Amino acid sequence: MKALVYNGPHDVSINEVEDAKIERPNDVVIKLTTTNICGSDLHMYEGRTDLEPGKVLGHENMGEIVEKGDGVETLEIGQRVVLPFNIGCGFCKNCEAGKTGYCLTANPGTAGAAFGFAGMGPYNGGQAEYLRVPFADFNCLRLPEGAEEKELDYVMLSDIFPTGWHATELAGLQPGESIVVYGGGPVGLMAVHSAVIKGASKVMLVDFHDDRLALGEQLGAIPIDPRKGDVVEQILEETRGEGADRGAECVGYQCHDHHGTEIPNLTMNQLVAAVRPTGGIGVVGLFLPEDPGAKDDMAKKGQIAFDYGNLWFKGQHIANGQANVKHYNRRLRDLITEGKAKPSQIVSHELTLDEAPDAYKAFDERQDGWTKVVLHPAG
Repeated sequence: MKALVYNGPHDVSINEVEDAKIERPNDVVIKLTTTNICGSDLHMYEGRTDLEPGKVLGHENMGEIVEKGDGVETLEIGQRVVLPFNIGCGFCKNCEAGKTGYCLTANPGTAGAAFGFAGMGPYNGGQAEYLRVPFADFNCLRLPEGAEEKELDYVMLSDIFPTGWHATELAGLQPGESIVVYGGGPVGLMAVHSAVIKGASKVMLVDFHDDRLALGEQLGAIPIDPRKGDVVEQILEETRGEGADRGAECVGYQCHDHHGTEIPNLTMNQLVAAVRPTGGIGVVGLFLPEDPGAKDDMAKKGQIAFDYGNLWFKGQHIANGQANVKHYNRRLRDLITEGKAKPSQIVSHELTLDEAPDAYKAFDERQDGWTKVVLHPAG
């Protein structure tokens, strides 16, 4: 089958690889109808992880079941399903508690497994024609009749919509509260969409890309542009000097200022300054224990210089980590089905699998207008 393979930094290609196949009785194989390029894929693409060459990328996956193992009980060939990016077993301590992003079974020795991701187990990703899905009864979310009509919405249930929602949950957002979202990439835009759906009184979006700010405004956010002045002062002005009730970090360890300088602690320290005393901060931007491509010794070890004294003095709380997609995706699916959510608003490009290498380059360069890239391996 054809698949997008990581060869090394800034080098991916469409190769012929071994067909996805049933390996265990609880597996299914799906034919990919839609798969996305995620901002997290770019960390690997740039060589900022320890990803091994030969890995098939792609953790935002949706398709049709074409083969199933003898132990699969609730799924049938021909059903359309969307998959969480994190792979859970459904029966370990963490999965039973709803923390499926930290499964103790799927990647032995590590809490957490995922499709096509560095350090998250042996599983290939879905930027390919076919994909093996382990623990399929648990991981496959079945879609309603006519799912094709909302294909671009449902595929966002694989990662960015639940992750954006998770950011607002970690922050503790309640109806009527204000929130500032750092980062107008796909996850940040989904945090904006989630906050609006949840009834936030005011949503602010910090970014310095015009296309992202425009999309955020379209989704209901007030743009906060670092090119127009001090970000924290802009947020304080929008909140009558009090600060936002909640904050969401949707950028991660490769955050840059508007001059293009990478400053790993920028967003975290600005959030401490911009969120009111006793407010909450949710961190879903990717931070890793090691960053081989970092320019300083602290960042190489996954460390940042953090304003902990200010956090403590203000009585704020921080919650963080990857989204437990299974905890949210069924309800978010129903919001889409009933027309209450439309995450596809941020899609900028629909491409074939063969176009993926060029798409990686354009997305990684943050070329204007490249906000969310969707691939259709089935044509």
